[in-house]
Amino acid sequence: MKILIVLLPILYLCMQLSDALFIMDLIAERKNNSLINMTLDNIYNKALNLVPLTTEEGLELYKTAPLDELMFVANRLRQHHNPGNEAGWIIDRNVNLTNVCFSQCSFCNFCRKKGSSDAYVTTIEEYVKKIDELFALGGDQLLLQGGMNPALGISFYKDLFRNLKELYPSLKLHALGPPEIVYLAKKEGISFYDVLSQLIDSGLDSLPGAGAEILSDRVRKILAPGKATTNEWLAVMQGAHILNLPTSATMMYGHIETISERIEHLILLRNIQEKRPAGHYGFITFIPWPFQDEGTVLLMKQGVHSRYSPSDYIRLVAVSRIILNNIQNIQASILTVGKDTGMLSLHAGANDLGSIMIEENVVSAAGSENRFNSNEMQSIIKEAGYTPRRRNQKYETVESL
Repeated sequence: MKILIVLLPILYLCMQLSDALFIMDLIAERKNNSLINMTLDNIYNKALNLVPLTTEEGLELYKTAPLDELMFVANRLRQHHNPGNEAGWIIDRNVNLTNVCFSQCSFCNFCRKKGSSDAYVTTIEEYVKKIDELFALGGDQLLLQGGMNPALGISFYKDLFRNLKELYPSLKLHALGPPEIVYLAKKEGISFYDVLSQLIDSGLDSLPGAGAEILSDRVRKILAPGKATTNEWLAVMQGAHILNLPTSATMMYGHIETISERIEHLILLRNIQEKRPAGHYGFITFIPWPFQDEGTVLLMKQGVHSRYSPSDYIRLVAVSRIILNNIQNIQASILTVGKDTGMLSLHAGANDLGSIMIEENVVSAAGSENRFNSNEMQSIIKEAGYTPRRRNQKYETVESL
């Protein structure tokens, strides 16, 4: 709340200025200031002209730019990509296919080993109950994720997707993620592209950006050595873009990564997005969320606490909007950062607050307690000064409740 009180007067003042006036004021104000400020002015101008920033420039912004200036520049770029005064939200349900996973990531409290007393694979009967509840609340999309269960091959997922689509033809499946695609490809002895093609034919509608964490193999070897490497994660996404499968991109930050690795993560996403075929979806959105540390191996055995703070999250959102000049949407993770920071994110480059999340088990298992219903989500967006726009996974507007 304190950050809102401190920054909102500055924010609303900045929102009344034009891009040109703001930059002119900055330059005039800094005539006698240091070289660092002249460098920031040049980076701001470059960003506002949609010229891709270098890793060094992104790092300069993250480390030295005043937060109010970052928010202003990011908000102007938000308006370029998404003109108007709307902020998006969605109704969907996160159903975990299984909680068995060989990866055993050090930040995850959800996964279980094969043979554990509470291990499970969700049954069709359970899906039916959950989907009926989803439809009753006005949603039509399942976010299907879970562990990399050694007992489940590609035929399991193909049969599941077909069965669900036969039962619910209008259901949208936003399912799995690059680590699962890599795992299935290796298990079946086929390419990432072939796995994606078969799953699309079976009913997959879009691919989440799950398992990105930080796209640095140094970090990944410590957090999740059993998961896809950086290059594998990126290769899956590039294949999905060739197939015109809508995808999202994520970042889980605030643990052992450096600021440089955060910036490099963003640059890698921007570069993959640049390679997508003309007219294809590519990355529809980017979603950063902070490490939730409660009870995790990373905290309990390695002493790594979450480095989350509201001001740093706002800084990350703004820098992400500035660097990701070819990704249209930035979604704030209201599930992990809460109402106040989520609201402020909408003035710092984000244009979406994500899902009411009818069901969520993974970050909740690590301490996240933020949950909002449809009315609350719309009220939050209005309180932030925006018009709620209910959308689907492709960020297309859908009829309001």
